[in-house]
Amino acid sequence: MSTLPWLNPTRAQALQQHLAERILIIDGAMGTMIQRHELDEAAYRGERFAHGYDRAYARSEHVHGDGCGCARDQRGNNDLLTLTQPDIIRSIHSQYLDAGADLIETNTFNSTTVSLADYGLEHLARELNEAGARLARAACDAAEAATPDRPRFVIGVLGPTSRTASLSPDVNRPGFRAITFDELRVAYREAADGLIDGGADVLMVETVFDTLNAKAALFAIEEAFDARGARLPVMISGTITDASGRTLSGQTAEAFWYSLRHSQPLAIGLNCALGAKDLRAHVDVLAQVADANVSTHPNAGLPNAFGGYDETPEDMAAVLGEFAKAGLLNLVGGCCGTTPAHIAAIAQAVAAYPPRVLPALERAEAGDVDKDLAA
Repeated sequence: MSTLPWLNPTRAQALQQHLAERILIIDGAMGTMIQRHELDEAAYRGERFAHGYDRAYARSEHVHGDGCGCARDQRGNNDLLTLTQPDIIRSIHSQYLDAGADLIETNTFNSTTVSLADYGLEHLARELNEAGARLARAACDAAEAATPDRPRFVIGVLGPTSRTASLSPDVNRPGFRAITFDELRVAYREAADGLIDGGADVLMVETVFDTLNAKAALFAIEEAFDARGARLPVMISGTITDASGRTLSGQTAEAFWYSLRHSQPLAIGLNCALGAKDLRAHVDVLAQVADANVSTHPNAGLPNAFGGYDETPEDMAAVLGEFAKAGLLNLVGGCCGTTPAHIAAIAQAVAAYPPRVLPALERAEAGDVDKDLAA
């Protein structure tokens, strides 16, 4: 763990203080809210990308033509909207803040060179992260100005990327890897620097399906902190991919925690994939073994036949209220399918319960065998 001082001591201390006092509320889904706008290709491109390339990035040696990749379809590239439709993203942040969110996630889930390569926009990685953090920062500052006794915090999001470092995408070549640890580290470092420069209060490595990817992100984050001589709080959130109760790379919730415990995160949690009801047992495990805050932001149930989500705000709030009543939570919010209405209901449901008390667990000394249950 980094022994560096806080980059912004006042903000870090305020976050820790409020975590000790109550269950804090994370916002809900960005993609679900964007889909409500029914944006077409032209709307995703905006003015800057309207002509099939980035007008702000014109290299003299590059000649546009058939097959150059610049005209790749951008519809669905939600992170690009940070640059082309900032008012929409700012409005979504504000709606979640109005619903009761204490922490707002940046619109940067896919803003690494690795994921942006799918759209031919790798060069935007640093800009998207910094701009995404600035939009969230402005929304939080406006909400905080109205209620100074209740600070709002920006979570700089580092998504899992579209590649896995632990598994082969080719069943005929089990030893093949589509990406290396160092390639991930470089991509995450660029994203982390952008988020920090944009004003994030916290960095969150989220929707982790491969723990090796998460380790690369955490290594890159430490590099970013070392270069600045100061740090931010860090959160980690994994995803259980199916009824087996394991991540895609094969770990249980307990193994996931012990694999990453050395980083001493502010919070460890689970999000996405399953609905709250199906995540209960796994969040319970984390609450027992983790000497860090525990978070969860589940989907609004499992996707239906049309790709939508059926759990109502009342459904989710009832289940997550039981989590809080059982003493499992320090932070809670929503992932795919959730809206400001879900977040408002969840906030109301957990308000009566105190935050989970962190257990005093024995910490392994340097050189001890790490308790890793990944096998």
